[in-house]
Amino acid sequence: MATESKPVVLSGIQPSGRLTLGNYLGALKNWVKLNEQFTCYYMLVDMHAITVRQDPAVLRDRCYEFLALYIACGLDPASNVLFVQSHVPAHARLAWVLNCYTQMGELSRMTQFKDKSQKNTDNINAGLFSYPVLMAADILLYQAGAVPVGEDQKQHLELTRDVAMRFNNLYGSPERPVFTVPEPMIPPVGARIMSLQEPTKKMSKSDAAETNAVYLLDDPDVITRKIKRAVTDMDNSVRYAPTEKPGVSNLMSILAATTGQSFDSIVTQYDGQGYGKFKAACAEAVVECLRPVQARYHEVRDDLDGLRRILRDGAEQASLRADATLKHVHEVLGFIPE
Repeated sequence: MATESKPVVLSGIQPSGRLTLGNYLGALKNWVKLNEQFTCYYMLVDMHAITVRQDPAVLRDRCYEFLALYIACGLDPASNVLFVQSHVPAHARLAWVLNCYTQMGELSRMTQFKDKSQKNTDNINAGLFSYPVLMAADILLYQAGAVPVGEDQKQHLELTRDVAMRFNNLYGSPERPVFTVPEPMIPPVGARIMSLQEPTKKMSKSDAAETNAVYLLDDPDVITRKIKRAVTDMDNSVRYAPTEKPGVSNLMSILAATTGQSFDSIVTQYDGQGYGKFKAACAEAVVECLRPVQARYHEVRDDLDGLRRILRDGAEQASLRADATLKHVHEVLGFIPE
């Protein structure tokens, strides 16, 4: 296990929908490289998931599926703490405290709340509104200095920073702040893989349209078919121009992230040849990128006892750090020690 002398990185994914190529290239692949420099905590945020109604059996199965995919993507439980959010009670306990230090106006400005409220008009619950406070608790419990986030989560991280600084100003000191104020960690390449059919929107693991995303467990022929049918444009020019050519630019991002090629190299290789060869190369690169991930997933997923053991061990390790933070918070608030 990594030593506590290293700075802490924390991130998590909701166990809903299906993990996509975008999740892998924008998050999981980048997480794998971090444990040499950081102590890494990676969650399955099942408490966040229930702001939308979930089928209990599906949610439970998704947690195991996502854990197996974490491991298949290279997150070794021996060098990363892998756990389920609900297994660490400190998350809910700190979230209540932070609710009392977060303003209604701050939460009402969260664009993700507005978007999800429009999509779930029959279930605009208090948990959906205070979702960013639980996210702040997730991060601040572990004194995480860096949080790998996509562009769509930057607003939530800014709120986390604001709440941490507000709490520190009230109860901490420059020598001993209560919370570490986290910084965003946004990878420069492959950080925002877009929908194949609507390339101005991010590829989503919960998209209702099957053809919009490549899922990590898609068969090779399905991957090839989806990418060959991906939206491009009419001029047959391969060049990176996200505003003018969002579809082509998205495929270039995918090809660059799966092969290590630069955009200039891709343009040199495929410009003037039409989109057929370019799409075929992109599909082949994705298939080959995901082949070892899928093979490892099937090995891991069949060992249910092993997955449960990993979650138990992860929760124990996570709780050691989370409980220490919660104890300090209770002390500065004046709560009677347990």
